[in-house]
Amino acid sequence: MGVWWGPAVRVLVLQAAWALVGGQVRYSVPEEAKAGTVVGRLAQDLGLEAVDPEARRLRLVAQGRRASVEVSGASGALVVSSRLDREELCGKSAPCALRLEVLVERPLRVFHVELEVTDINDNAPLFPAARKNLSIAESSLPGSRFPLEGASDADIGANAQLSYTLSPSEHFRVEEENINSRSKSLFLVLAKPLDREAVAVHRLVVTASDGGRPPLTGTMEVVISVLDANDNAPQFNQSVYNMLLPEDALRGTLVARVIATDPDEGINGEVIYEIDTLNPPSSSDIFSIDAKSGEIRLTGALDFETVSLYDLHIKATDKGTPPLSGHCKVVLEVVDVNDNAPEVWVTSLSVPVPEDAAVGTVVALLSVSDRDSGANGRVRCAAWPPSPFGLVSTFAGSYSLVLRESLDRERVAEYEVEVRAEDGGAPPLRASRAVRVPVSDVNDNAPAFAQAVYTVLARENNAAGAELARLWARDPDEAGNGRVSYSVAEGGGGGAAAVVGGWRPASSYVSVDAESGRLWALQPLDYEEVQVLQFEVRAVDAGEPPLCGNATVQVFVVDENDNAPALLPAAGGGPWAGASGEAAASGPGSGALWAWAAWGAPAGQVVAKIRAVDADSGYNAWLRYELWEPREKGPFRVGLYSGEVSTARALEEADGPRQRLVIVVRDHGEPARSATATLSVSLVEGAEAALAAAGSSSSSSSSPSSAGAGLRPAAGAEGGAAAAAAAAAATTNVWLVVAICAVSSLFLLAVVLYGASRWAPRAAVLSGPGPATLVCASEVGSWSYSQRQSRSLCVADGAGKSDLMVFSPNFPPLPGPAAKETQPEPPALLDTVSGPPFLASRPFPLFASLARVALLARRLGRRWWEPGSAPGPAGGGCWSGA
Repeated sequence: MGVWWGPAVRVLVLQAAWALVGGQVRYSVPEEAKAGTVVGRLAQDLGLEAVDPEARRLRLVAQGRRASVEVSGASGALVVSSRLDREELCGKSAPCALRLEVLVERPLRVFHVELEVTDINDNAPLFPAARKNLSIAESSLPGSRFPLEGASDADIGANAQLSYTLSPSEHFRVEEENINSRSKSLFLVLAKPLDREAVAVHRLVVTASDGGRPPLTGTMEVVISVLDANDNAPQFNQSVYNMLLPEDALRGTLVARVIATDPDEGINGEVIYEIDTLNPPSSSDIFSIDAKSGEIRLTGALDFETVSLYDLHIKATDKGTPPLSGHCKVVLEVVDVNDNAPEVWVTSLSVPVPEDAAVGTVVALLSVSDRDSGANGRVRCAAWPPSPFGLVSTFAGSYSLVLRESLDRERVAEYEVEVRAEDGGAPPLRASRAVRVPVSDVNDNAPAFAQAVYTVLARENNAAGAELARLWARDPDEAGNGRVSYSVAEGGGGGAAAVVGGWRPASSYVSVDAESGRLWALQPLDYEEVQVLQFEVRAVDAGEPPLCGNATVQVFVVDENDNAPALLPAAGGGPWAGASGEAAASGPGSGALWAWAAWGAPAGQVVAKIRAVDADSGYNAWLRYELWEPREKGPFRVGLYSGEVSTARALEEADGPRQRLVIVVRDHGEPARSATATLSVSLVEGAEAALAAAGSSSSSSSSPSSAGAGLRPAAGAEGGAAAAAAAAAATTNVWLVVAICAVSSLFLLAVVLYGASRWAPRAAVLSGPGPATLVCASEVGSWSYSQRQSRSLCVADGAGKSDLMVFSPNFPPLPGPAAKETQPEPPALLDTVSGPPFLASRPFPLFASLARVALLARRLGRRWWEPGSAPGPAGGGCWSGA
């Protein structure tokens, strides 16, 4: 018994499980249910308790479709997990059932679940197109049917049952026709005849509503275009047109424009105009009508005396089938007018008229007539413009055109004179005749330059034949009277240049092309020889007699770096005697120099000074000094711009008895030029250096050409040291005597000037009414000056200094007999004396006396200003005119 009980129990359990598996659970859920909605208690319906661990191992399997539901692990319920769309899942199929399988593991069991998704009204009816265009003939009969495409609804059942309505219209309605149980047709039915002229386009809206609660709708716009039929005849806007036209109306004049309208469209509304009948019939060639626009124009001449009234019958016909027509009448009344204008003839013409013709000269004879009679035939004449010509009546119908004002061909070369005639009609008629009067030229204008003064910048060392500038003079005359030739004015102070050593004619430097006015350089210009060329260029025309004009040309030579620095001999004596000296070279480009320095001399002590000068100006003359040798760092250095050779550190015995320095002097030009000086510095004891410096000072005072204080040429260095010690005492005495003499001379000069100031006239002034001209020396040694002229006096051997400057507003006198006549008396004399700034700012009596004496000396010594008396470089000084 016990053996069979166990297998029997197992068979019963297996049969119960098989019955359970073979069963099926069915649920229903509406579409669009929200996520989380409970569909059914799946675990409970399957006989599984929620607390049973097996309920937590339920797994859902869909058959071929997305389930959109899931089993809740906590409760064992079937819930919605995502959006349910019946139309997406099943389309039009009904019912929409989803077959699911629920698996339970350990042991594996399968449960079948069927989920039905029920439909809701979530889809509105939809037409195939939002707009439907129809064309219906205007002649269509009522009851005509026009098919329309119906709408569709994605829902099923009552939600998909559609009904149609039409927007209010008296001409149309909508009907449905059941073709079979599954298909319906929609028609648009014409209920009333159409009139295109009343309404050309009908816009209707067809609305489809489904059977849902609430119902959803869809719409379609139906646009109906009514096709025209020729059912209207053309109509004129007036039945009679009354027009007035003067008898002198020209051919082509618009008489009237008739307008007929046809409310039809297309060719049914196109109208053609024509003249049906005309009274009188003989005037058929006088009028024409445009078939399209209806414009009636004159094709012949009107004559009030022949016909004063015209009747035109106009017909308008459309192009329909059959054609329809309309009629109107045009009544034209001709108005009598003054239709004959005056006539003007030129019987004689004397041109061209010279521009110097006398007032009253007869230019032309004219004849005037009018075919009308009475007041319409009386003619009045006038010339326009009223000047410079006028009309003079000689006898009835004849006039003379005479000159009333002087002529100027350069202002007006030709006149268009209009002779105007007017009759006495009402309204008056006018006629005119144009008379062309050219003016012939006479030579009454001199050439005139565009500028009174031409300023030209020319580079130094320019090539011979280089073009410097182009001058142009305008002569408004024509032909030969306006043909200008150019030349450089010679003589009379018009073409000379101040150069170093005297005056030279400007024609030796420049030339001007006679035809083009181009200014050429005949030779290279040297800035060191001449800085400014001033001359006059004359322009002469080819008239009879010839006339001329002048222009002043100022050629400023721009300096080029064409001069290398030159080493200068040392000035006699100096503040460096006994300690150091000024170095100089034996030649213009390089030299060997000696200097002495004491052992133990501190850093920064000046040993020697290299002096050099550059004949150029500006940056080209700005010098810098560089220590070329030794290359490595040594005990000496040279000032970049001062040329002072000083100790870079304290001198030691280890530096050796002698140092050889190679110093290069360069300017700032492009490209830079240079000179080289070799300086030998002997290192001695302090006492020997003092004796050597004293000896150099003594020899420098007695001989201006010596090498410099503290410096000797390399060949005589040893002997110079012994001679310097012997001459030290004598040098001190000489300086003492010179100082006493200088103080005495200054005192005596002050007394003399004070006495002269007592006798000098009080009317003398220091400066004239014109502004003073400022001249100053720049940092680099070049002269900067204004455009006013100045003179600089200097007495040194080197470049000019600003110790005494004499200012004048004019250029220096030029050679020639006219120089004395053209040189004006300088209005004032202004002296600039070097010294502290406060001396120039306070008017001390001593300086006033100096100015008065200088003015008196100038008036007494007038020969100083005469040509040829200006001091030159040969006289120990230099005189330059800028």
